[in-house]
Amino acid sequence: MTDPLALRAEAEHLASPMPTLLAEAEHLATTVILGEHGRRRAGLGDTFWQYRPAQDHDEARLIDWRRSARSDSTFVQDKEWQIAQSVLLWIDRGASMGFTSLKSEETKGHRARVLALATSILMVRGGERVGLTGLRLPPRRGVAQIEQMASILAEDEQAEYGSPVTDGMLPHSRALFISDFLGDLSGAEDALLRAADRGVGGALLQILDPQEEEFPFDGRTIFESMGGTLKHETLRARDLKAEYLERLAERKDRLAHLARTAGWQFHTHHTMQSAMSVLLWLFGALERKR
Repeated sequence: MTDPLALRAEAEHLASPMPTLLAEAEHLATTVILGEHGRRRAGLGDTFWQYRPAQDHDEARLIDWRRSARSDSTFVQDKEWQIAQSVLLWIDRGASMGFTSLKSEETKGHRARVLALATSILMVRGGERVGLTGLRLPPRRGVAQIEQMASILAEDEQAEYGSPVTDGMLPHSRALFISDFLGDLSGAEDALLRAADRGVGGALLQILDPQEEEFPFDGRTIFESMGGTLKHETLRARDLKAEYLERLAERKDRLAHLARTAGWQFHTHHTMQSAMSVLLWLFGALERKR
């Protein structure tokens, strides 16, 4: 028979990261000031946005005669664009995202989760639907959706490196993939091709630790993956630096090329950098286009 006290302790342990994660994401999101434009667009809807001079293509029924009577010109009412769209997120929760060096205060995975939740909070506030790929969390609005997303993202995967999932991605929606993209890139390439076939636009965000960018190793060094499946020992680590940096640059170029081909945007972010700056980039990269 299961010990209820032990079960409760385990449940509290599993749930403990979620409130902190949500609070951090909320704080990050609230520091973003949406301008007057917000996510507003002229289009279909019931909410008044602005008056504008009538044009030749405007139908007579659209003219606001009361406003036009106060001027020598005719005016129509623009309505706010109210067709909510869906934003699907895939966040790499593989073992490699658990890495952090002495130069960074948080793991790549933690930064990815916070940014994903903060972006989702902003999207929901803008009237969008958010969800996770892989059919785990279909896109919806509301606070409950953000809380459920935080609960799922708090879980870790067993794989060494994650690979983007496109199941549940709706045609003509938008998507965000966050990862270190240090594993096999064929999965990311396939996912972007499938997304492009469905008319899905979006953004790739690569998160790296400063140590992964600088390669500050010298002498005898043992390199071991976070999952423990890969291991390499060398007596002269400095001799590997030039080749490592070259291969990292090639990987970034390939990711940027894949993103351009799919009509997406690509950006590399380091965990020592400001989370606010990259959140603003994400918000702009995922902005809805008519």
